[in-house]
Amino acid sequence: MSQQGYVATPPYSQAQPGMGGYPTGFGAPPSQAHYGHYGAPPQPYAAQTAGVLKPAASSPSGMPPPPVSSQYGSPIQQNGAHPQKVPPPAVSAPAMPPYGQPLQRPAYHSMAQATPPTQQITNQMSTMSIGGYGQGPLQSPQSPTSSAAPQPYQMPSPPAMGHPPMSPTGPQPPLMSACPPMAAGPPMGATGAPPMGMPNSQPGLPPMGGGGFQQPGGPQGFPQQPGPYGGQMPGSQMAGPQAGAFPGGFPGGAAHMAGPPQKKLDPDSIPSTTQVIEDDQAKRGGQLYTTNLRGQVPPLVTTNFTVQDQGNASPRFMRCTTYSFPCSSDLAKQCQVPLATIIKPFATVPKNETPLYVVNHGEAGPIRCNRCKAYMCPFMLFIDGGRRYQCSFCNCVNEVPVQYFQHLDHMGRRVDLYERPELSLGSYEFTATLDYCKNNKPPNSPAYIFMIDVSYNNIKSGLVKLICEELKMLLDRLPKEEGAESSSIKVGFVTYNKILHFYNVKSALAQPQMMVVSDVAEMFVPLLDGFLVNFQESRAVINNLLDQIPDMFADTNESETVFAPVIQAGVEALKAAECSGKLFIFHSSLPTAEAPGKLKNRDDRKLVNTEKEKILFQPQRGVYEQLTKDCVAQGCCVDLFVFPNQYMDMATMGDIPTHTGGSVYKYSNFQVEVDGEHFLTDLRRDVEKSIGFDAIMRVRTSTGFRATDFFGAIYMNNTTDVEMAAVDCDKAVTVEFKHDDALSEETGALIQCALLYTSISGQRRLRIHNLSLNCSSQLSELYKSCETDALINFFAKSAYHAILNQPVKTVREILVKQTAHMLACYRKHCASPSAASQLILPDAMKVFPVYMNSLMKTPVLVGSAELSTDERTFHRLSVMSMGVEESQVLLYPRLIPLHSMDIVNEGVPAAVRCSEERLSENGMFLLDNGQTLFLWLGQACPPDLIQNLFNVPSLAHLSPDMTSLPELDNAQSKKLRSIICAISQQRPHSMKMVIVKQKDRSEMLFRQHLVEDKGLHGGASYIDFLCYVHREIRQLLT
Repeated sequence: MSQQGYVATPPYSQAQPGMGGYPTGFGAPPSQAHYGHYGAPPQPYAAQTAGVLKPAASSPSGMPPPPVSSQYGSPIQQNGAHPQKVPPPAVSAPAMPPYGQPLQRPAYHSMAQATPPTQQITNQMSTMSIGGYGQGPLQSPQSPTSSAAPQPYQMPSPPAMGHPPMSPTGPQPPLMSACPPMAAGPPMGATGAPPMGMPNSQPGLPPMGGGGFQQPGGPQGFPQQPGPYGGQMPGSQMAGPQAGAFPGGFPGGAAHMAGPPQKKLDPDSIPSTTQVIEDDQAKRGGQLYTTNLRGQVPPLVTTNFTVQDQGNASPRFMRCTTYSFPCSSDLAKQCQVPLATIIKPFATVPKNETPLYVVNHGEAGPIRCNRCKAYMCPFMLFIDGGRRYQCSFCNCVNEVPVQYFQHLDHMGRRVDLYERPELSLGSYEFTATLDYCKNNKPPNSPAYIFMIDVSYNNIKSGLVKLICEELKMLLDRLPKEEGAESSSIKVGFVTYNKILHFYNVKSALAQPQMMVVSDVAEMFVPLLDGFLVNFQESRAVINNLLDQIPDMFADTNESETVFAPVIQAGVEALKAAECSGKLFIFHSSLPTAEAPGKLKNRDDRKLVNTEKEKILFQPQRGVYEQLTKDCVAQGCCVDLFVFPNQYMDMATMGDIPTHTGGSVYKYSNFQVEVDGEHFLTDLRRDVEKSIGFDAIMRVRTSTGFRATDFFGAIYMNNTTDVEMAAVDCDKAVTVEFKHDDALSEETGALIQCALLYTSISGQRRLRIHNLSLNCSSQLSELYKSCETDALINFFAKSAYHAILNQPVKTVREILVKQTAHMLACYRKHCASPSAASQLILPDAMKVFPVYMNSLMKTPVLVGSAELSTDERTFHRLSVMSMGVEESQVLLYPRLIPLHSMDIVNEGVPAAVRCSEERLSENGMFLLDNGQTLFLWLGQACPPDLIQNLFNVPSLAHLSPDMTSLPELDNAQSKKLRSIICAISQQRPHSMKMVIVKQKDRSEMLFRQHLVEDKGLHGGASYIDFLCYVHREIRQLLT
C-alpha cells in the first residue's frame, strides 16, 4: 500500500484540521505540517465532507491560538551526519542536508470530537471482539512503488463524529459509523458516576478531561460504585474460551463479545500486563542472555536474567523501541512506530556479571576511524591480511597502526580477537589521553559541596540537625574506585539564608572558621585553601563544624532565602579548585530575598486546560539559563532536596538539576519523625552511587539513519554533543533516530554510544556501548521485535517535552492518534484478514494501550486544577531522566496481595491486575510504583494478621502516620518485611510507605495508581480506552 494511504499524526506544534480553533477542510492546508515523527513529500489532503460540524474554538474569543515554533519530537536537536566526536579535533564528515520534506496531512477527527457516552461504548464493546494477539499469516505490505493508486482515508461524515453543538448537558446524538448499534444495558458508569474526563465549563467545547471520553454533566469527584467492593461495569459479556486461539492470545484465546448486554464485560478477557510479565519471567527468567546475535529482543525489564556480553551491549545499558528497523523511511512513516534507544551508560552491573574492562592503548590512545571517528569495536572488518580495517559505520578503509597490527585466522578474524575487549565485547572502557582533557591537563579529583538552607523553617523542623548528624557517618561512605582504600573526592560546606557562610575546615585548624559573604549580587568564594578538603584528613574539624551548625543558627528568625547565588558560589568554588563535582542543596522555600534569581509566586491554576497551560511548566529564564551553562561548562552537577510547605516554582528551581545530570528530591510538609528516614535513605543512596563527571556523549550510527532527538537530564549546545555535568547509574538518555537513506537487510543498523567522562578518582575515560539491530522490509518483523516498555518510555519523554510548547490537550490527542495509527497499520499489513469488529493487536504490543492510557492519566497530562502545579512539574522532571525499568513500574504499578502470601516460599508474591476489582474487603495489598509503597488494608482484614504485622489488636487501633513496620518475631512479619526490602532494593529512590485503610481519606491517593480504572482527576478506564482506540482504528481502516 502506498504511504499516502495512511493518515499522519499531527505534529505537536502545528495547528491541525479538526482541532480546537482551526477551521476544518477550508482554504489552503498549512504549508509546513510535519508527518507524525517523520518528514515526507508533500501530499494533498482530503477536504472534509460538507456537513461535518466544527468543534467550538478552544479559546473563549474564538480566535485560533497562535502557532508555536517547536515541533513534537523534533524540538530538541536536529542532528548532523556523523561529524566529529568529542576532542581531539580532527576532520569531520560533511553534514547531511536537512532531512525530509514536510507534508500536509489529511484532516481527521480529534479525539475530543468523538466523545461517546458510556452507553455507546457499551454498545461498541458488544460488537467488538478481541481477536488473537499474535500474528496471523503475515502478509507483506505492498511496496510504496506498487501500482495501487494511493487512496487517502476518507472520513465518515455523519454527525456522530463531529462534536454536537450543544451544551454539555444536552442529549448525545446516536453513534452511526463507529460501531453497529445494539440494545444497550445501563450505561457503564451506573448511577452517580462522574464523567470520565473533567466537566468543561464552556458550553459546546469538546469535553476532553484528562484524556478521557466522558458523559457530559454529572458530579465531579470519586465515583460511587454500586455492587460489591469494586465498580461493577454493566456491559456486554465475553463468551467463554474458544478453540483455535491465535498464537500469543491470552487464556481463552479469541473471545467474541456477545450475549446479553446487561452483564458486565469480563476484564479478564482483555490483555493483562501482569500476565505478560509472568509469562516472560516463566519463559526467560533465571536464564543466561548472551548478546552474540544481531537484533535479538531481550527479556522484559521485569524479568530476572543474567547477561553475558558477546559483542552487543547488555540491555541494562541499551534498550530499543524495536530491534528490527524498517529498511526505508517510507515504511517508517507508514507504521509510525518511533525508532529510538534508551541508553543508561552508567547502569549498575549485578555482582554475578562481569564489570566493564578498561583498555589502555598508552599514549597513542584509542583506535578510531579516520572519517567518522567511531571507536574500534566488534563490528569493524579487518582486511588485507590485518593491515587495514573497514569501518562498519561509514565504510571508510583505515590503516591499522603498527603497534596494533595482528594476523588474521582462516576465517578472516584477528587471532587476538578474544584477548581484546574492544574486538569481542559490546561494552568496554578506554583510558583517555591528554588530548581528551580540558587544556590538555589531567583533571583533578571531583568535589562534593554540601549547601544547607539554615532559614527558620529548616531549623524549626529539625532538618538541619538531622542533616548534620547524618553527614558525620555518611562522609565515610563517599564513592571510591574499585580497590582504592579511601575516596579521593574532596568535600566542602556552605550554610545560607539571605547571606552565605563558607567554612574553612583545614586539618591544621583546631576549630572551623566561618566566612560570610553578604553581597549576593557579586558572588565570590572568600577562601581557596581549606574550603575543599579530604574528609579523612580533616575529620575532627568537620565533625566539630557539624556539631556546631544547628546551635549556631538555633535562634534564627530569618525566613527569606536566596537560591541562584548558592549555585553560583558552588560553581565558583569548583572553578577555583579546577575540578568538577556535585552540589547537594537542601532548600525549603521560594527564594524571595533580594538577589539575582529572586522568584515570585506564578502558580495560576486558571491556566489549566487552556492554551497557556504550558507556561506553568516553563522555567523562568535569565539568571537561571546562564547558571545552567556555567554549571555544564565547569562539570558542576546540582542535586536539589526540597522541603516545601507551599508553592516553590519547581519548574524554575528544578531546571538546573535536570540540565546538569542531577536529581530533584521532594518532601512536602516535611516532619522529621514521619519523613526523616525516607529522606536520609535518599541522601545516602545519592552520595554513595557510582557516577562520572564532566561528561560528553556522542551517538554514532551506520549509514542510512542518524540520531535526531535527545531526551534526558542533559544539556545540548549543538545538535550532536550530549553534555552532562555528571552522569550516574540511574540516569537514562532517550535518543530518537530518523532515516536519511535506505538501510540494508544484510548489514543491519549499528549504533555506538561513546561517553567521555572523569572518573571519581580523577581519571579521564571513554565508555563505549555498541548495539547491532536488524533491518527489514517487512513491517511484520518490526512489530514482532517491538518492546512496549521502551516505547512507552519514549512516548512519555517526548510528550513531556512537547508540553513546554503545546497545549496539553493537543499532546494528548496526538498520543491517541499515534496509538491508533500504529495498531491500524499492523492490522492492515500484518494480521490475517478478519471481521472489522475484531480488535487485533501485535503480540509484542498487546498491552501497549494500557500503558498509553496510564500515561494520559499522569499528573502532567491529566489537566486537572485539583493537582498542585509543583507536583505536576516534579513528576515531569522525574520522568525525563528515567530508564525503562522506572517508567514501566510508574505507569503500571505492581499490586501484590499479601493476605495469601506463602510464608515458606522465598521471593515476592505474584502481582494482580492494577484495578479496584482485584481488592477484597478481607485482603491486604501492597502497591509499588517505584516512588511510594502503599499498604492497603481491607475493612474486614483478619485481626490476627493485623496483630502479627503491626502489634495492635485491630485495624481501628492502627495509626495512619506509621511509615515503617515494627520488627516483630513472627513468620508473617518477617515475610512482609523481606518483601518490602526486596522491592526497595530494586528501586533507585527510597520509597515512603503509606498505610491506607479502606474507605479512609488517604484511599483517594492510593486509587490514583489503580491504572486500569477511571482516573480520579479525569481519564478513561482501560476498557473504555481500548474501545475508543478500536473505534479510531476502524475509522482509519474504512
